[in-house]
Amino acid sequence: MAAAMVGVVYGSAVPAKAEPVIDITKGVVEPMPIAIPVFGGANPADNQLGGEIARVVAADLERSGLFAPIDQRAFIQQGVTADAVPRFQDWRLINAQTLVAGSIKPVAGGKYSIEWRLWDVFGGSQMDAKSYTVTQDIWRRVSHIIADDIYKRITGEDGYFDTRIVYIAESGPKDNRQKRLAIMDQDGENHQFLTNGADLVLTPRFSPAAQDITYMSYYGNKPRVYLFSISTGQQEVLGDFPGMTFAPRYSPDGNSVIMSLAQNGNTDIYVMDVRTRRSKRLTDHPGIDTSPSYSPDGARIVFNSDRGGEQQLYVMNADGSGVARVSKGGGRYATPVWSPRGDLIAFTRIYQGSFFIGVMRPDGSAARDLSQGWLVEGPTWAPNGRVLAFYTQDQGGRTQLHSIDLTGHNERVMKTPMDGSDPAWSPLLSKQ
Repeated sequence: MAAAMVGVVYGSAVPAKAEPVIDITKGVVEPMPIAIPVFGGANPADNQLGGEIARVVAADLERSGLFAPIDQRAFIQQGVTADAVPRFQDWRLINAQTLVAGSIKPVAGGKYSIEWRLWDVFGGSQMDAKSYTVTQDIWRRVSHIIADDIYKRITGEDGYFDTRIVYIAESGPKDNRQKRLAIMDQDGENHQFLTNGADLVLTPRFSPAAQDITYMSYYGNKPRVYLFSISTGQQEVLGDFPGMTFAPRYSPDGNSVIMSLAQNGNTDIYVMDVRTRRSKRLTDHPGIDTSPSYSPDGARIVFNSDRGGEQQLYVMNADGSGVARVSKGGGRYATPVWSPRGDLIAFTRIYQGSFFIGVMRPDGSAARDLSQGWLVEGPTWAPNGRVLAFYTQDQGGRTQLHSIDLTGHNERVMKTPMDGSDPAWSPLLSKQ
């Protein structure tokens, strides 16, 4: 959590009978009506900031597809804050199942105390309460953290709102695209470019600590894997291999980067220690082995290979032993990525001229498609393992980032200032 955020205070939750909950493991659910009034302050400036906080919290929860924030114009009780018990009958009349009552108060040192309470409207009891003492410049982050808190309290699962997305920002004509490394909050805010577009960049991936990115770049028309420090803006090449290196991804402990290396007409998977820069070859086969991704415990690796004659998914132990094919459906498989929960592998599948984003268990069973399009590709997991981001491309070459949940519903376009491809989702920042 940012150093500017201090003094997190946890309130006690008073359980009530039949509290409102959302079971996100059972597929499609009806969104829960939730009321999120302005976080009230003592003056107009504080009220304005409190209104922005409420807006961001509501937008986060609404995008999940699990919550239906009620229009503030429907509210009967006005001026509700965290300092008093609400008039539950007023909120029942507009069918609010839950209510978030918040307050914002200036405190010493130019900071703010932001307090909120989550109420079970029909049960008439408090479900959760917390307060944060923060500087004004990180109010948006605090809003995402509050949304994560509410999401977890009602679903039982970690949230994913206090996160960032790194991706490839694209511009220009279809046959001459400029591609820049870019980063933004998961809601599209705080957007910034990390490279200037002079050199082609591809496949960015976060480190487990979310402070570094590994990616592929054609600097000087020479394809190499690079490391980029978000905090310093410095970038460095990861080793000087004689062939083309691509498809990099960090190990779960952040100490290694796994990648593909093409040399002498053959492509295999290598792993390099980022501290010693020593590399080890993991596969040795005439086929093309690429797109490796670790299981969250670091014990296994999924990758795609055409070693069987057609591009399929394989799983092996972290030392390269025990290679076994896991994909069983029709078509070709690519870009596998292991869920942070360890229970699923997401992939791209190309079948009968269409592209699909799908998931399967690590042994290849229970495979199912979530999204289909002329071109859909490059899945990446939210840190809670319940939502995926990917990108689409239309026949004119325009690319867009999308998100979708594990039910295959609630597919949405993710906001970017220009075309976007190759997204990668950060870990939950508040846990770093």
